[in-house]
Amino acid sequence: MYNGGKIIAGIVIFIVLVTFPIWFSFSNESLGKKPEPKKPVGYEHCVEDTAYMKAFHMDLLNNWRDSVVRDGKGLYHSKAFKGETYPMSLSDTTVQSCMTCHSSKADFCDQCHNYVGVTPYCWDCHVEPKGNQ
Repeated sequence: MYNGGKIIAGIVIFIVLVTFPIWFSFSNESLGKKPEPKKPVGYEHCVEDTAYMKAFHMDLLNNWRDSVVRDGKGLYHSKAFKGETYPMSLSDTTVQSCMTCHSSKADFCDQCHNYVGVTPYCWDCHVEPKGNQ
């Protein structure tokens, strides 16, 4: 076998390249600890269950925006908590809105968004929550 060394070197290089993302993520200190945002005090649950909100809150908020702005609908009927309705509002102070529970952008929103490296455009139109003021 004349090319045995080249074949073995190629296999080793291939394995290193394929597994690079895995071992790099474990060794990279800049990623830091996975964020655990503060849970709102005094509230049982969000409009949907926690797992759904972690994965799909951006889709939910985009759908809310379209429903309110384009269709004139203002109430959301929860799928997880049957029979419960919520106003489709981020910041309406006259009703229980998203920012009623999640009152600090730095303590809640920014932790996860910074961790995954996204910059949502919510605050282009909405006023950023600054905490309990």
